[in-house]
Amino acid sequence: MLQSPMWSQLARLKFCFVHPGKRPISYLEKLGPMMIALQGATPELEELNSSKHWICKGKRSMSIAATLLQQNKVIAVPTDTVYGLAAAAMQTDAVRRLYEIKGRDENKPLCISVSKVTQVKHWGVVNHLHRNLLSTILPGPYTIILKRTPALNPDLNPGIDTVGIRVPNSKFINCVSHIIGPLALTSANVSNEPSCLRATEFEKLWPRIDGIFYDVKQVASVKETLRKGSTIVDLSSPNHYKIVRTGIGITYLISILRRFNLTEEKSD
Repeated sequence: MLQSPMWSQLARLKFCFVHPGKRPISYLEKLGPMMIALQGATPELEELNSSKHWICKGKRSMSIAATLLQQNKVIAVPTDTVYGLAAAAMQTDAVRRLYEIKGRDENKPLCISVSKVTQVKHWGVVNHLHRNLLSTILPGPYTIILKRTPALNPDLNPGIDTVGIRVPNSKFINCVSHIIGPLALTSANVSNEPSCLRATEFEKLWPRIDGIFYDVKQVASVKETLRKGSTIVDLSSPNHYKIVRTGIGITYLISILRRFNLTEEKSD
């Protein structure tokens, strides 16, 4: 669980990204080490332009990831399930590039990843859900399908009135998305090939990816069962749920949904 001072500092950094022309010196001085890391990320990337491999460790790596995403870049990040390819969901060019790198059919929607459970309501309609439901199952290895709100980039999954939303149990990706905003997220593999747990498994994509991030602790303890990916559940219909894809943690998820008196709607 992230402590509130960290989230407060990340919120100020997000303000600097969204409002780059409104940065008085006195304000920037209050941002502390995270702002220093963020300011140093761009020149460091320029100096080390031949390097694209980074360890997920502290403010420096978070700042580099956030800077790359702000520049419409695509990065590979570990999650609480499989490795993911991420881009800024609100930047249309970045989303298009994500499809190109993966070789993904443009008719297949992308999910988004947000930093906290309280952010879900900004991008998906949750009025019909019990107020404690999402906080009971998230963060975790689940993709929640909801009706999308008008706030979401209209060029993300055009013509589709729903969106899959993740809140991973992953400090690194959640901190980055807190700075940047929602991330378009898909598995780090060529379309229709197996999902990957280690960066070496999608090595043929490296030349096209702008940054590859590693969680050293996760590499040491990664489990093959994670390859199933997140369980996808559709909660867009009041009082019902539909399992779209069986993945990690499905037994627990169903028990929680039933506890909240939701009835299963069978997939066609």
